[in-house]
Amino acid sequence: MEKILVETSARHVHLSEADLAVLFGEGAKLTHKKDLSQPGQFACEERVTVVGPKKEIPNVIILGPVRPATQVEVSYTDARTLGVDAPLKESGDLEGTPGLKLVGPAGEVVIEKGVIVAKRHIHMTPEDAAAYGVENGQIVSVKVESQRTATLGDVVIRVSPKFKLAMHIDTDESNAVCGFGKCFGELVK
Repeated sequence: MEKILVETSARHVHLSEADLAVLFGEGAKLTHKKDLSQPGQFACEERVTVVGPKKEIPNVIILGPVRPATQVEVSYTDARTLGVDAPLKESGDLEGTPGLKLVGPAGEVVIEKGVIVAKRHIHMTPEDAAAYGVENGQIVSVKVESQRTATLGDVVIRVSPKFKLAMHIDTDESNAVCGFGKCFGELVK
C-alpha cells in the first residue's frame, strides 16, 4: 500500500466574509499567495494578530477561501501561550469552543467561539478510501516513519471527491515525530 504524505498544518485562521471586511476593509478579498495540497485551498498574503487573554501571536497566516464561520486552528502550545482552553476538534466543529480577538490592519473582531486544536486527520478521495479499506469518520492509527518513528492514534479519516491524499498533523505533533523535511506514514487499522 502507498505511503501517505504527512504534512504539518501550522497555526492559521479561516475567515468569514463579514470578518474579512472588518479586519481588512469593506470589499477586501483574500490575496492568493500559494496553493496548499488540498485542491482549492490556498495560503494568503494577509495576516492577523491573534489575541488571547494571556498573550498574542502576531503575523498568523490566513487560509482561503473564506468560510461560513471564522475559525482559528492552533497547537496546544499556542493555546497555552494565548491563554485559551482550545478543545481537540475536527475542523468546522465549533460548538463549545472558546473565542478570542483578531486584529487586522483595518479593524478588530472578537469571535465568541471558533478556537480549536485540530484533530489529526487524513484527507482521502472515495477511491483512496476504497483502496485503503476505510470509510469517512473512521478512526485509525498511522505509523509515521522518520528519525523519530512513532505511531499516532486517533486519526480521523475524511473522505471527499474534492480531497487529495495527505495526512495533517499540527506543529507540536510534527516537531515530535517528523522534525524537518517530508515524512510519510503507513495506515494501521
